[in-house]
Amino acid sequence: MKNQYDKTIMACFVGYIVQAVVNNFTPLLFLFFQRNYQIPLSQITLLVTFNFGIQLLIDLLSVGFIDKIGYRMSMVTAHVLSAAGLILLTVLPEILPVPFAGILIAVMIYAIGGGLLEVLVSPVVEACPSDNKEKAMSMLHSFYCWGHAGVVFISTIFFYVAGIENWRILAIFWALIPVGNAFAFAKVPIAPLIEDGQSGLELKELFRMKVFWVLLAMMVCAGASEQAVSQWASTFAEKGLGISKAAGDLAGPMAFALMMGASRLFYGKYGDRIHLERFMASSGCLCILSYLGISLLPFPQLNLIACAVCGLSVGIMWPGTFSKASAALPKGGTAMFALLALGGDVGCSAGPTLVGMVSEILGDDLKMGVLAGIVFPVVLLIGMSVSGSGMQHGVTDR
Repeated sequence: MKNQYDKTIMACFVGYIVQAVVNNFTPLLFLFFQRNYQIPLSQITLLVTFNFGIQLLIDLLSVGFIDKIGYRMSMVTAHVLSAAGLILLTVLPEILPVPFAGILIAVMIYAIGGGLLEVLVSPVVEACPSDNKEKAMSMLHSFYCWGHAGVVFISTIFFYVAGIENWRILAIFWALIPVGNAFAFAKVPIAPLIEDGQSGLELKELFRMKVFWVLLAMMVCAGASEQAVSQWASTFAEKGLGISKAAGDLAGPMAFALMMGASRLFYGKYGDRIHLERFMASSGCLCILSYLGISLLPFPQLNLIACAVCGLSVGIMWPGTFSKASAALPKGGTAMFALLALGGDVGCSAGPTLVGMVSEILGDDLKMGVLAGIVFPVVLLIGMSVSGSGMQHGVTDR
């Protein structure tokens, strides 16, 4: 029975690689777009906000339509839109009178696909029969990291060998992944998230549960703890070590992603022998130490090592919170997963924003900006303590 779902889980793994592609490929082209299409830097910066803004909107709206059209149709649609956005990125800027409008339309289309994947992939894996769902969830989320690292590494090598002006070839290559996975999801078995005869919790029921709000706050902090450092890692590498943009991307974000993936892979392999609560608590403490290392150590090389350690520490936070939510609210259904994804995405935006704002106020002092971001792993640890106490005492309804 379980073996027939192996292909489903593998397709979900690839689904997170697709999401990594749509989130991380286009930013590598920002400076090229700026030069080639004479687009102001302010508009280029808007693309990141626009991408995650669309994904946030989809997180919110998906509560109303995923259960109606079904997980299979939603999954296939997500992959088709992801591929379509990447393909249109190679066409629209050339045929529309305003190139930026073409880029914006392409980003909107693949962002809808990415937002759907954010909501869909975790519950599909959670529904698959498994002896240890926490292991499967951690392994699943490691594939986003491998996808992120792969996009940066392969794209950097391609641009170096073939030239960045041939980026359209690479975009089509990346688009082939969601195309193939769309066919996979048209065939693989998908288990129901809620057992027959039962229904998932409605929004108003979730909103009355204290443990849900704690878990939602944890998701916000998980996303913020991760992205507050990840989004600035390349800048640390370039400014602190005086290296090129390409080397900065490899030494900063890619090292962060690899370490985060290693943490998730480790728990995915050995999670049946490790207590999730203790692992998350230890990771939270390590995250706080890494933030202190980034902010307070006087040597750039040590700051960069602390960035990589941060990647290791945040790896379990997002999938671990999903697993805790599934255990605490087994009838949470689509609404719970959609809102948790929404919370995570809010954190992904809030973390780098706080770091940037504080840095600017303090004279572009990025270290002090990161030090301010330490509030996120601290609140996450507090949330873990509160949610763990609530679950132990059965306080999951009010």
